[in-house]
Amino acid sequence: MKQSIHPDFHVINVKMTNGDVVQMRSTWGKAGDTMTLDIDPTVHPAWTGGGQRLMDAGGRVSKFKKKFEGFGF
Repeated sequence: MKQSIHPDFHVINVKMTNGDVVQMRSTWGKAGDTMTLDIDPTVHPAWTGGGQRLMDAGGRVSKFKKKFEGFGF
């Protein structure tokens, strides 16, 4: 690996939404800094495999389904 072309990795603290703090290596910030997450992988459905719900704002989902009901989705 070439020297002096790669970013500096250091240990930071990552504060999860439930208050847990995890130490990780990162290029973000400085050594010992704390990154506070708004959304973290311990609770977000994208990472946990949870079900997804469609929120129907103003009937848009219903309108879409009705428009494309003959395509057999």
